[in-house]
Amino acid sequence: MIEVRLFATFREGREKILFLDAGEFKKAGDVLEHLNIPYEQVAIYLINGRHSKFTDSIKEGDVLAIFPPVGGG
Repeated sequence: MIEVRLFATFREGREKILFLDAGEFKKAGDVLEHLNIPYEQVAIYLINGRHSKFTDSIKEGDVLAIFPPVGGG
């Protein structure tokens, strides 16, 4: 299993933490496609706490954190 943690607007209509079968995904971007999150909407993508690219490999036990751009004032 891989653990996917979604933040801010990515939680709308989804759980904030998802557990997915690691065997179904090879690259970090595959998870975004599965969740119907466009690449351009992702500001920060972490794998095991490290900044990652959508082309990076994922494996059993990984923890992914996905953040949209967040504005403030």
